[in-house]
Amino acid sequence: MPGIGSNGSVTRSTLRQQIADALRDEVLAGRLQAGREFTVKEIAEQYGVSATPVREALVDLSAQGLLEADQHRGFRVHEYSVEDYRGIIEARGLVITGIFQVLATDTARNRDPDDPRMHAAVVGVRRRAEEAQRAATAGDLTVLIGYDLRFWRELGTLFGNPYLADFLHRLRVQSWVCTVQHLRRLDDLRGHLWSRHTDLVDALMRRDLPTARSIIAAHDADSLALIKRLASG
Repeated sequence: MPGIGSNGSVTRSTLRQQIADALRDEVLAGRLQAGREFTVKEIAEQYGVSATPVREALVDLSAQGLLEADQHRGFRVHEYSVEDYRGIIEARGLVITGIFQVLATDTARNRDPDDPRMHAAVVGVRRRAEEAQRAATAGDLTVLIGYDLRFWRELGTLFGNPYLADFLHRLRVQSWVCTVQHLRRLDDLRGHLWSRHTDLVDALMRRDLPTARSIIAAHDADSLALIKRLASG
């Protein structure tokens, strides 16, 4: 009986995800810029693979809102407007509110802070917060994006509902794709990137939801103002 490693569908599924992840990282790094067009054949040749997993990966990224599909010309990197970003922020805020609400009302499943597993999870989230904060302070956008995405996924899973955390991850990827299109225009990003990750963790650990909400509200307002300014300039 063949093992999992020889199962063609599993291998193709894994390759499909790897290609999708690689292309998403290219977009987030600004190497695949907004409006860039490409075909399945072009990407398949670039990665040295068949067209099927590439097409599936591109369809996945289109479903996530990162690419646009054109039946005749292939795919292109989606261009987000300021209004798109405003909508993403509003949706992101609703999901974060839901996560915070779970923290406020969840008593039956409340974690014991003295539980070693809970303690280890909190330490992990805080470490991710510190790494993201250092990258933000240094103006290192590429490093920040990686840590920020991991921070929010782990934070949402720890303090809230894992299904909400998955949805939030998708929205945060979209928001980063949008902001990257504008932030890459700046030569020095120091002072422009959000760096209050540890403040947010501390507030949530205290179950100080008003402070947590004010941190997020300020972040969203500052981010939208920055993108509006960059888009108009």
